[in-house]
Amino acid sequence: MTIQEAQLQVDNWIKTIGVRYFNELTNMAILTEEVGELARIMARKYGDQSFKNNESADTLPDEMADVLWVLICLANQTGVDLTTALQQNIDKKTKRDAERHQQNEKLK
Repeated sequence: MTIQEAQLQVDNWIKTIGVRYFNELTNMAILTEEVGELARIMARKYGDQSFKNNESADTLPDEMADVLWVLICLANQTGVDLTTALQQNIDKKTKRDAERHQQNEKLK
């Protein structure tokens, strides 16, 4: 699935099953909540914290998808074409950081 197809599929789901988009501020709060849930799993799987008895790293893909879902909702609501935005962001980073990371002694 392309990013454009994902944006269309989420939009279709919202309009047929979800009734309507939550407002942008609500979705921003939900995005923050979802990122927190992802951070919790990451801290336990890759960091120093341990999982509680009822927690599992198995939810990592689902938590990432939740973040992506809400980000796509926000893009759809605000008229952002994520395909174009991502390409422009990659181009910006490529130009800005053309030699920066290769010259960073911390990365060697």
